[in-house]
Amino acid sequence: MSKQTETMISLSQVGKRWPDGTEALKQVDLKIPKGEFCILLGPSGAGKSTLLRAMNGLVQPTQGSVSIDGIEMNAKSLTKIRHRIAMIHQHFNLSNRASVATNVLAGTLPSVSLLRALTGWFTPQQREKACHYLAHVGLSPDHLRRRAGDLSGGQQQRVGIARAFMMDPAVVLADEPVASLDPKISRDILSLLRDTARELGATVVCSLHQVDLAREFGDRIIGMRDGAMVFDGRAEEFTDARLHQLYHGADWEDEDEEEAGEVPELELQTVGGMA
Repeated sequence: MSKQTETMISLSQVGKRWPDGTEALKQVDLKIPKGEFCILLGPSGAGKSTLLRAMNGLVQPTQGSVSIDGIEMNAKSLTKIRHRIAMIHQHFNLSNRASVATNVLAGTLPSVSLLRALTGWFTPQQREKACHYLAHVGLSPDHLRRRAGDLSGGQQQRVGIARAFMMDPAVVLADEPVASLDPKISRDILSLLRDTARELGATVVCSLHQVDLAREFGDRIIGMRDGAMVFDGRAEEFTDARLHQLYHGADWEDEDEEEAGEVPELELQTVGGMA
């Protein structure tokens, strides 16, 4: 199997039922190759966040299995696998009172002892790497000592990206990373994420609500509705008719593109701009 088609993330018949009986995921079968930038789209409550959390072990499936780079995720392998997975969050998850440098260096915590973490002792190599990634995401050395809470939303998410790549992850999971940012900054952030991932050969799975950004940045789009995958294809295959079906609940199998028609312009803008 070539490197281009080698599977990094594999989900087999993954289901998740919450204690109240709600099915958050319904027998999801999915294989994501190494280096792919995969976008999850779907209405709120479709299961996108649950699927991402199943990929990093924060949610244990009720049925099925999740594997990362050929290693099945279970109680014994979870710690080892998690070191290879980075998360980027919608609300940044930074320590607002700590400096930018400290927040980025926090990305190395899985590899340092508790004592070193508590005392803030990091190696010169780790500090140099933090500076490298901050520069890579467009933040000058002047930002190193600034409190993270004093930065703008776009700057905070740049810090989040720098932190995510400190451990050279094989997989980056981004849960609506630009939901609270304006369109221009959103495009800048996704460009940084895509370009950095490509440099390191990392696989990215990113949930979005902005359809225009999904089409622009995704190598592949996974459409989810009611916990199930209802679309899986290249970005150029995600037509306006497919968009209409995904967000308006039309019968995917019986309604073809001619029957579905185009989504009205105003309606498409509304769906594409959801936060």
